[in-house]
Amino acid sequence: MALKRGKQTYLFQHPAAIRSFAAIGSKREGEGPLGEFFDTIDPDSTFGQKSWERAESRLHHDTVELAVKKAGLSYADLDCLLAGDLLNQCIGATFGVRELGIPYLGIYGACSNMAEGLLLSAFLAESGLRYLGVSTASHFCTAERQYRFPLEYGGQRTPTSQWTVTGGGAVVVAGATAQTPDQAGPWIQAAAIGTIEDKGIKDAANMGAAMAPAAAATILGFLSDTGTTPEDYDLILTGDLGQVGSDLLYELAIREGVDLRSRHTDCGLLIYDRDRQDVHAGGSGCGCCASVLCSYILPSLREGRVKRVLFAATGALLSPTSTQQGESIPSIAHAVCLTSRKEDLPWN
Repeated sequence: MALKRGKQTYLFQHPAAIRSFAAIGSKREGEGPLGEFFDTIDPDSTFGQKSWERAESRLHHDTVELAVKKAGLSYADLDCLLAGDLLNQCIGATFGVRELGIPYLGIYGACSNMAEGLLLSAFLAESGLRYLGVSTASHFCTAERQYRFPLEYGGQRTPTSQWTVTGGGAVVVAGATAQTPDQAGPWIQAAAIGTIEDKGIKDAANMGAAMAPAAAATILGFLSDTGTTPEDYDLILTGDLGQVGSDLLYELAIREGVDLRSRHTDCGLLIYDRDRQDVHAGGSGCGCCASVLCSYILPSLREGRVKRVLFAATGALLSPTSTQQGESIPSIAHAVCLTSRKEDLPWN
């Protein structure tokens, strides 16, 4: 069973292995710095569907299908699929995988879904499940229509706004009972369950400010619980803070005596080139951290280019209803420690 360390962190005695991973993006993602690392770039942002919402569901279906195929498995081999998105009670995920016949758990941590899914899959693997899938995706047009203004409105985007990634990522996780003697990683070594943070931000066009407190709370909590420092990790990776949120994260961490700047970067800053792509403060969305993780970070771990990554995806837990009622935007961040080798533990 997992060993609890401190307030919110768990160390896995039988770490799960990430057996396969897949990432799919659209035209803008293909034009970004990581475009060449995606498995598939579809220049048609509708993905052959009749609506943006159906396109998002197609993203889920296709990334799961590709990850399962790359694992050399069938849908019947999966004990469970954990999936979620940003769209109206997670209909993107539900409708996307409804025909696959896989035992299903819908999750909602907003843009933190990939970290939440990996965390939960590691706990389930620790309890004896063999193979688990984790999938999440987002679409720029569905997010704009749901949370801000339909594209036809032609509204002006503020400098703090971020561009919701049209993309998805999926992984297949192998528990200890499914691992082979020569099992490759990466490995899910530990996880921190986040707390809900709310500093009173109400601007739906400033997600970075809303989510930075959650990122700081979870990262600092994980470091404290494990007795580690930022220098123990090759990379501390957040999901969706963009430039505004990353700067705030540094400020919040410095107040607690921790300097993250030499080890931290954000998926929302990696996926786009802000100098030539009009994305304002950077990328965001469920598909942001999922596609960056599955296209670039996990291959880097498997190939040994990096050894230890603390992956802390953040999510803004708002809805159109809460916004219309004048509520502030609570946020959460979950974290998982990923290593290239099973024995490469920073707390040993």
